[in-house]
Amino acid sequence: MTHKELLSAIAIALTFVAFFPYIRSIMQGKIKPHVFSWIIWGSTTFIVFLAQLEDNGGAGAWPIGVSGIITIYVAIISFVKRSDITITKTDWMFFLAAMVSLPFWYFTSDPLWAVIILTSVDVFGFGPTIRKAYSFPFEEQLTFFALFMIRNLIAIMALENYSITTVLFPAVIASACLFLILMVTYRRRARSLM
Repeated sequence: MTHKELLSAIAIALTFVAFFPYIRSIMQGKIKPHVFSWIIWGSTTFIVFLAQLEDNGGAGAWPIGVSGIITIYVAIISFVKRSDITITKTDWMFFLAAMVSLPFWYFTSDPLWAVIILTSVDVFGFGPTIRKAYSFPFEEQLTFFALFMIRNLIAIMALENYSITTVLFPAVIASACLFLILMVTYRRRARSLM
């Protein structure tokens, strides 16, 4: 096993470590992820995985592919469990912006533009979760997002080809996870002082 394959295996293991308790918490009704965010994240993550493979991302792309599949599963169980299906006009705006943007990657036929568009769409996917987490900061698992931030950084190190196409998505998503962690931590403290 090469150094890159080992890093990829660690990133995949972190994906499972992050998702297992998160999924268990959904099933137990302890956390209530926003369905729209997970639909957006699942579809974009898997398509980015395909674009990374096309740009020779190699072993470093595999954690993104595994994550895409599991994220689609989370969207399904979130809907089935009726986790958070409260949909506001703002949520519809984020969802529609994300879904309308998806076909554009096909027309570019360039993995770089696909990743730029899909990374933007994925960031839109954070919109409903950020809105919900701002109002209900105790309904999100910070450990999950922290593990994903770390997983994305390791996935970057595992890439076999460094380019904007292969690095952009995991770097931006790691940053978005960090933002969500900081915002939820701030809101929890503010709520505790009330």
